[in-house]
Amino acid sequence: MAPEARENSGQTPDNVSISRARDYFAVPAPIKRIFDRFPLVTYPPNDLPQHGASNRTSNQLFVFTDAAGARRGKPSFNPQCLKWQAYLKFVGIEFDTLPSNNHASPSGALPFLLPARPVSNNTPIPFTKLQKWAIEQPHCEEEQHSNLRFEVYASLLDHRIRNAWLYTLYLDNENFTSVARRLYVDPSTTNSLVRVTLAAQLQQAARDELLKSSEYIDVSALEAEADDAFEALSTLLGNNEHFFERSTPGLFDASVFAYTHLILDKGMGWKRNRLAELLQKHENLVQHRERLLKYF
Repeated sequence: MAPEARENSGQTPDNVSISRARDYFAVPAPIKRIFDRFPLVTYPPNDLPQHGASNRTSNQLFVFTDAAGARRGKPSFNPQCLKWQAYLKFVGIEFDTLPSNNHASPSGALPFLLPARPVSNNTPIPFTKLQKWAIEQPHCEEEQHSNLRFEVYASLLDHRIRNAWLYTLYLDNENFTSVARRLYVDPSTTNSLVRVTLAAQLQQAARDELLKSSEYIDVSALEAEADDAFEALSTLLGNNEHFFERSTPGLFDASVFAYTHLILDKGMGWKRNRLAELLQKHENLVQHRERLLKYF
C-alpha cells in the first residue's frame, strides 16, 4: 500500500502492519470452502476397554504382556505390573490378564483393573488403590498394614534394586536391544523412525531417573548397592517361606518376586545379567522366587 492510500484510509502504520499479517496468514478461499464443507470435529476420549458384554463376570487386569502371555496368565515382563499381578493371586483374587500399555490406562500408568460386572460400575482401579480394593473383597485375607519396618525394606526395592534394574534393562546396550526394545518398542509400531524415537525416549527417561540421585551414572556403585540390598533381603527372609514370617505370601513378597523372577527368568533374553549373579548368591531368595512362581 502506497503512503497516500494509507493516509486516505485513515489507518496508522501499526494498523497496516496488523492488516498485512492477517492477510498473510489468512486461509485461501478455495481451501476455506473445503473446510467449511468438512468442519473439524473434536472427538470424545476413547472409552475404557470393554472386552465383552456388559455383564462381564471376571475381573480384568491390564498389564504389560503379549497376547500369548495374557491367554496363559503368565507373569508380566514389567516389575510394577508383576507386583500387582502376583499380589492379587496371593490373596485369592481371580482375574483375567489382558495386554495393554500406559497410553490406554486412565491414570497413564499400568497396571489397572476393571472389576467384574454387574457389581462394578466399570470404574477402573489404578494400581495405587489395588490393595485397598482387594482387602474389601469377600474371601480375601486382609494384608498387614504397612509399618516402618515394611517401608524401610521396601525402599531397598524402590531405589537400590530398581536403579540397578533401570541400568541393566535400558542403558546396557546389549540388553536394551535384546530385551527392552523387543518387549516395549517393537510391538508398539512397525515404523522404523518411530521405533528409533521411542527407543531414545526410553533410554533418556531411564538416564534422567538415575541422575536424580547422582551427578553421574556409576555402574559399579549401582551393582554394589543392589548387592547390599539382596543381602539385606536375604537376612530378612532367613529360613522363613515368606517375608515378615507370614503364613501366606503378601504384598512385600509380591514386591520382591517382581524383581527376582524377572532377573532370573532366562526367557527375558538377557545378554549381560550381573544382577542374576548377585542374586544367586542368596539361595533363600532364589527358593522364594521358585515357590511363588507356582502361583502362575
